[in-house]
Amino acid sequence: MLGTRVSLGKKTKEDGERPFWISFADLMSALMVLFLLVMSVALLAVTKTITEAERKKVEREQEVDQLLTQIASATKQFPGISVDRNRNVIDFGDRARFESGSSQLSSEQSVLLRTVVPEVLEIARNKLGKKWLKRIVVEGFADKRGDYLLNLNLSLQRSQRVLCVLLDKPTVQETPMTSTELGQVRDLFLVGGYSFNSAKDSLEGSRRIELRLEFFAIDDVRPAQNAAPAENFGSCRI
Repeated sequence: MLGTRVSLGKKTKEDGERPFWISFADLMSALMVLFLLVMSVALLAVTKTITEAERKKVEREQEVDQLLTQIASATKQFPGISVDRNRNVIDFGDRARFESGSSQLSSEQSVLLRTVVPEVLEIARNKLGKKWLKRIVVEGFADKRGDYLLNLNLSLQRSQRVLCVLLDKPTVQETPMTSTELGQVRDLFLVGGYSFNSAKDSLEGSRRIELRLEFFAIDDVRPAQNAAPAENFGSCRI
């Protein structure tokens, strides 16, 4: 018994030749797990981007609606003037009708415009107005009588007349607009003529003006304004 040899840890030939590599199935399983992990992260990033875009869209819609509510509230004190939320339009109705073939406004209509517009400009200066209100397009319309180009020119003159009235000298009974408000008129207002497009049912209803409100899109940046002298408005020649 003393001469018996005990061999510990002796490797057999079979053990020495066994390869020390993971199996092909294990490798594919690991790659699949890695692929699923990468796809999950990518999907999460895309979902987060879509969610953020939706949030900004809803926020814009709500804040633009708040602006329209503020403008509707401000113009409510002037009977006959309404805000069309579907078209983002301030409609003056019968308060700013034109005579057939004319682009002139009466003194009463002129005073009304110079009274209403400062209320809108005040809203344009608040936080939401600065954020979303892009421009105010003065749209003039004509009825269906006469040819297209004649009415197109007449519509344009009616739109331009609104700017002339706003920048004209007020009567002694009026509170004149400030230089800031006059500068807003120059920078925000845009003239547009629409001939007899969007004509109303009646001829009188078609000879009208509207103020269409345009709003910035999401992530739009307000362009810098030219530093033109605030008093350099000139005079109307129509």
